Amino acid sequence: MHVIKIILAVIAILGCLVISATGLAQQISLTDQEAEWIGNKIFRNECAGNNDYLVTWNSGEEFMSLGIGHFIWYPAGKRGPFHENFPALLRFIKQKDKGLPAWLEEREEPHCPWGSREEFLGDQRSFKVYDLRKFLTETKDLQLIFIVNRLQDALPKMLNTAPAELRPHIEKQFYRMAATPYGMYALVDYVNFKGEGTLATERYNGQGWGLLQVLEQMDGTEDGAQAVREFVKAANEILTERVNNSPPERNEQRWLSGWKNRLNTYIQEL
Repeated sequence: MHVIKIILAVIAILGCLVISATGLAQQISLTDQEAEWIGNKIFRNECAGNNDYLVTWNSGEEFMSLGIGHFIWYPAGKRGPFHENFPALLRFIKQKDKGLPAWLEEREEPHCPWGSREEFLGDQRSFKVYDLRKFLTETKDLQLIFIVNRLQDALPKMLNTAPAELRPHIEKQFYRMAATPYGMYALVDYVNFKGEGTLATERYNGQGWGLLQVLEQMDGTEDGAQAVREFVKAANEILTERVNNSPPERNEQRWLSGWKNRLNTYIQEL
């Protein structure tokens, strides 16, 4: 997983990750081993630690899932309620002077070249699938930086969305989690996994399921293991509510046990 490059990149970012609403930076430090642990956890969560799963199209979904964060990529002309972030990842990687596969470089708008899951599955031996998997295998370090950058931007975005009276509570819960490597792993993974919770399109019956909603649900003051356990409890409740509110045709119940297993990775080593 290009572990050494990932460790150095992640530590450089996490050394001063987030700025509070008052403008005061809160230092977060991680050892080499802790940074490596977070990166490998995310890779296992999304791809089972297997490069083959860096390029996938899950059954029942209208988009591809790519890279260590299973970034969403919609076909040309198609959109859905979920935030599409793979094109932003491609722009980020290009800014870092890492070339894209030639057939993607040629595209003004890098839309997914397959129009459906069936079309993608019928094209598994194509050079495009091979190129994508090779490219995503070689850029795991940059993908992790992209994921961490998303968390860096998440707190101000959530505070701007939340009602004024809830902002101190959300900020307090965020920093409770950010105080330990286990909490940092949960924050980084969850915002990549279920988003910030700020998009109006990512709602069922008016209820969101992102990091914002989980932090709102938390209610405690202790740092450390207790904060992470409260986070997992709140996230379980939020995701269960999402499934209960979801359109029946999406059959989201089939994913709930897997989501809860993923949440349990936040506390299994506490």
